[in-house]
Amino acid sequence: MTNKTTLDLLDISIVVPIFNEQGNILRLWQELHEVMQSQSQSYEIIFVNDGSSDNSLKILKKIQDPQVRVVNLMRNYGQTAAMVAGIDISKGSVVVMLDGDGQNPASSIPKLISKFNEGYDLVSGWREFRNDHILTRKLPSFIANKIIAKISGVPLHDFGCTLKAYNGEMLRGLRLYGEMHRFIPVYIFWAGGSIVEISVEHRERSSGASKYGLNRSIKVILDLLVVVFLHRFFTRPMYVFGGFGFFCLFLGVAFGITAVYLKLYKHWSFIQTPLPLLSLTSLMLGGISILMGLLAEIIIRNYFESQNKSIYKVKLP
Repeated sequence: MTNKTTLDLLDISIVVPIFNEQGNILRLWQELHEVMQSQSQSYEIIFVNDGSSDNSLKILKKIQDPQVRVVNLMRNYGQTAAMVAGIDISKGSVVVMLDGDGQNPASSIPKLISKFNEGYDLVSGWREFRNDHILTRKLPSFIANKIIAKISGVPLHDFGCTLKAYNGEMLRGLRLYGEMHRFIPVYIFWAGGSIVEISVEHRERSSGASKYGLNRSIKVILDLLVVVFLHRFFTRPMYVFGGFGFFCLFLGVAFGITAVYLKLYKHWSFIQTPLPLLSLTSLMLGGISILMGLLAEIIIRNYFESQNKSIYKVKLP
């Protein structure tokens, strides 16, 4: 178990985002209660109601359990915001994330904790035998996981599985936006954290409907581009804007030289080809891109210096 700070008053915090899961809440809570009562560690269960439009909140308020805490968001902000709301008030040295649909049984949590205690910062669940529709869920998820693993360099099979055990201190140090919760393993890996993946049970949904569709795969790829850009070029944006700018300048010069060559040696009029226009457009785009890179550099320096932020972190022994 990780060393506790003054914030970490408990061993384990279990964070469960809830959105229209009225048919699953009580069964999930009963499973969590039975499993955690059999453990020797202190714990809390944080249910975050993400603006549910059904009776989820009413059911949550009826739960009589001193280990249960309920956070009610004003509206539906999305899974990332719901997870962050639970993380922010969590007190555990270990934070376990769990979906509210009950497809990952609570009985898998001790297995994750046991592996976590071997010295890892993140133990990620892998729905190796997944009970979902192959075309709408399994295939898009497989493709998205392969792309994320390849681009990020994080060797996981299942980024989308919410069931994970995190180093609480490291997790609370992350700032998440948009729908970036699926990239938490990437952030932790890039920050130098140790990661391991274990197979967990996955059941069919017994109540309610899935909130995910095929369009989610496209969002994953777009979010991944943002994550990779921020990781690799956040402190040196000129490498991106300047590189693209010089490429455009090179094209502009090449188009211009070609146009002049055709004019002098082939007797082609400038209006017979689009090359002069392409040359001018490329040169302008290149100059604008380089200027945007300079502006981005100024903004980044102001970001670090105005808030006394460091560009590095020291790993504690």
